[in-house]
Amino acid sequence: MKKYLVTLMALLALTGLVLLAADIDGTWTAETQGKNGPQTQTLTLISKGGALTGKLDAGRGGPADIADGKIEGPNVSFKVTRDFGRGPNTQEYKGMLKGGELMLQTQGRGGPVDLTFKKK
Repeated sequence: MKKYLVTLMALLALTGLVLLAADIDGTWTAETQGKNGPQTQTLTLISKGGALTGKLDAGRGGPADIADGKIEGPNVSFKVTRDFGRGPNTQEYKGMLKGGELMLQTQGRGGPVDLTFKKK
């Protein structure tokens, strides 16, 4: 009986992870305050198991591919590399999916930058 209970709990946990991953698929937007007023960032995400792919369009430079994307339960992480003419610059994003919002943090020039994305 104990063996069946452990197996059932493992299956329920796995199902929960798959459902969380499925919730992240789609287009997300965040509005940030820039030098010239509000700017919209668009994040398009696709999950396959624990792997995360997609694109981030932060305006300047056009969309950039996501690399090393992972989703583990509600935790999300990925990297984006852009080149604005001064050599490649890689930014790492980490955060979590919670209540229909994707809350991410990245490192900016002045320190950490918090972004809250909402699903379109």
